[in-house]
Amino acid sequence: MAFGTAFGRKSGENSPLFGQFIHLGKGTVVSAGSILGIFDLDNTTQSRITRDYLARAEKAGRVVSAAEDLPKSFVVCSDGDRTTVYLSQMAAATLLKRAEETEAKHG
Repeated sequence: MAFGTAFGRKSGENSPLFGQFIHLGKGTVVSAGSILGIFDLDNTTQSRITRDYLARAEKAGRVVSAAEDLPKSFVVCSDGDRTTVYLSQMAAATLLKRAEETEAKHG
């Protein structure tokens, strides 16, 4: 699985990962089944489209910081009708590894 690809098959209770959680940092955990994508901030914010997406999400109040320092990644999650963007100080590769380990254990 590459960075930025969708993680998890479906969001919500029908997902095989519903009820399994990934720690993003600063005490923030998300359901592994709700994760739509894990992205590296350095690589993805070079694109104007990504910068615009993050700016719109922040303006709409859909950005949650799970980082005490500068964020290295962001995770897009869907909880039914609402999409939330989590900023994390953890590297995207670390979060992806955690997600893949959770999927291997419980998927």
